Amino acid sequence: MAPKKRKSTPQKSSMSGYIKGAGEVVAQPIVDTLESNYMPYAMSVIMSRAIPEIDGFKPSHRKLLYTMYKMGLLTGARQKSSKIAGSTMALNPHGDAAIYDTMVRMTVAYEALLHPYVDSKGSFGKAYSRDTQAAASRYTEAKLAPIAAELFRDIDSNAVDMIDNFDNTMKEPSLLPVTFPTILCNSNTGIAVGMASSICSFNLNELIETTIQLLKNPKHDISSTLLAPDFPGGGQIIYNKAELDKVYHTGRGSIKVRARYTYDKEANCIDINQIPPTTTCEQIIEKVIELVKAGKIKEISDIRDEQGLHGLRVTIDLKRGTDPDKLMQKLYKFTSLEDSFACNFNVLIDGAPKVLGVDGILNEWIKFRMACVERRTKFNLDKKKERLHLLEGLAKILLDIDKAIKIIRETEEEAEVVPNLMNGFGIDEVQAEYVAEIKLRHINREYILKRTEDIENLRSEIDDLEDILKTPQRVKKIIISELKEVAKKYGQPRKSIILYEVEEAEADEISLVPDYPVHVFITKEGYIKKISPQSLRMSSEQKLKEGDEIVQTFETRNFAELLFFTDKCQVYKSKAADFNDTKASVLGEYIPAVLGMSEDEHVKYCVLTTDYSGYVLFAYENGKVAKAELNTYATKTNRKKLLAAYNDKSPLVSMLHIEQDCDILLRTSNDRVLIFNSELIPAKTRSAQGNQAVTLRRNAVLTDMVKFVEGMVKNEKKFRPKNIPAAGSADDSNEGEQMTLL
Repeated sequence: MAPKKRKSTPQKSSMSGYIKGAGEVVAQPIVDTLESNYMPYAMSVIMSRAIPEIDGFKPSHRKLLYTMYKMGLLTGARQKSSKIAGSTMALNPHGDAAIYDTMVRMTVAYEALLHPYVDSKGSFGKAYSRDTQAAASRYTEAKLAPIAAELFRDIDSNAVDMIDNFDNTMKEPSLLPVTFPTILCNSNTGIAVGMASSICSFNLNELIETTIQLLKNPKHDISSTLLAPDFPGGGQIIYNKAELDKVYHTGRGSIKVRARYTYDKEANCIDINQIPPTTTCEQIIEKVIELVKAGKIKEISDIRDEQGLHGLRVTIDLKRGTDPDKLMQKLYKFTSLEDSFACNFNVLIDGAPKVLGVDGILNEWIKFRMACVERRTKFNLDKKKERLHLLEGLAKILLDIDKAIKIIRETEEEAEVVPNLMNGFGIDEVQAEYVAEIKLRHINREYILKRTEDIENLRSEIDDLEDILKTPQRVKKIIISELKEVAKKYGQPRKSIILYEVEEAEADEISLVPDYPVHVFITKEGYIKKISPQSLRMSSEQKLKEGDEIVQTFETRNFAELLFFTDKCQVYKSKAADFNDTKASVLGEYIPAVLGMSEDEHVKYCVLTTDYSGYVLFAYENGKVAKAELNTYATKTNRKKLLAAYNDKSPLVSMLHIEQDCDILLRTSNDRVLIFNSELIPAKTRSAQGNQAVTLRRNAVLTDMVKFVEGMVKNEKKFRPKNIPAAGSADDSNEGEQMTLL
């Protein structure tokens, strides 16, 4: 039995009896709950967690780097990572584990950034390996990398706002006054609530050159200087101008990246040493093993992870006779060795998330950097004005040092020293305070003269700083100069190469079927047999339908393509792998049924190819012969049926597939024979009517076309005209010149 439900009773209060309304369920509108509870959380994640700002950092990154800067780790020795994480908790109270994970990603050892900000010592894992994890923070050490100096160059010059930390006990920068566009220099990804950000990295030299050109000309075409993204793991970027322009101008799009490999001929193995940034070695190996176990790839004998001190390396051992380039084309298509980096350039601009293109982000960064330089200039200007003001007061003392000493000596109360100096020399309180604080040993003419010599220089510098603040072009020149300095110090060659022409693997599953030699037989009645050499050796006697005969035989491989030309001027495309392996003792498969032909449609001729090379010749009853390149039947999409495969103005008599021009023999219904070379027939479109090859007499038609082989006829010169069209010569069998078909 189920236990009886107890009636809820209100709790008693020790102070005032029953609590009114205790235990009651109160209805609350879901909209109010979302607005009061969920929206603050969502805004906090967007503004303070996942989306980077124009300086290229999320708050967690910025707090960590600033803490390391204040710890003196820009120039000092490395310190334990645990100490750094603990110190960062004064700004980022999210636990040392989360802080350490943040630092790991920015280290040189982890290899996730094109220009890492943290110089590391110890095991920090690898971005390209899922199973290689960082050691505990107590075992590793870190300091700021040299390039981090560019993040803090103006931090003490009031270039950015300093705000209170979470408990108002210390100050931290709201943004870092970066001297180059870090937002696009290093990749950055984050998932917020209802939105995400995914920013790829660009080569520093190209990025700085593009920024400089934009500073000089806001209408600059960024694609002319910013060639493509540059990933820390290298790889090969498949160039797609339309997609890149979309990324550059809208901030959305995808970049295809391929792995790079080398082939060791002696060891017969492929070494993969660069992979796309979106995958890992383990993921690639697992997928390849899955394909091998499924029997879809037969060329691989072993695959292993050989990453170590030399870096990333995945080795694939090949079976004898395997083409490494063709195998890699398969692997590119069906594993993450080729993958796409999805771009979503979502950045916080003035506290609001915006999706901007590269041009938009660079323009926003230029505004930000100009504001930093102006604030720095204003800070330096104020300092120099203060210094000038003090030196001007000191210069007045120079006129009569003895008077200043006398005033100080004769003043009975210390509080009256400054007012007396003000009255005695006509200086203000700040100047008098400065004079009063001069040490006794410095009250000499030499000291004061040295200090006052800088007055003119200071006035000149102040005028120059004021001119900078009034002239935006001078501010831009300062930024350009600093950018060039950064490029000179930290620029490096591209790691990702750009592929402008790419060989694409076909997108169908058949390209993954096992590849092995086969024999293909086509019969007159439209049956096909695909037999392996081993099975054919065991039983070579072919079983055929009564009255049927084999008209075409091929020795090929399982991935070869078959083109079936029908009497309806159509061609059906398939692969040998589409047909089941069979034996010589069976009838085979009926081609029209397998390919879905109409009931009254029959196969006229089959062309077998692996690369669509050569020509197809069509002979018509009216004596014309047409020639078309076989590659005109190749399609980028996997179409199974093509219309208008040949011309239908005259009945088709015969077809031939030739790899190159050769001698052709024609025969007419009135027993005339003509031999000519196919190069006399120009290649045209596949539906062309062709050229007249044989001149027909009344009521005669062309009946046959075969590839001529020496010895097929006697006295072959008799049948070779100088030009075509020609009538050919009579086949006089009574004189022993009967044509013999081999």
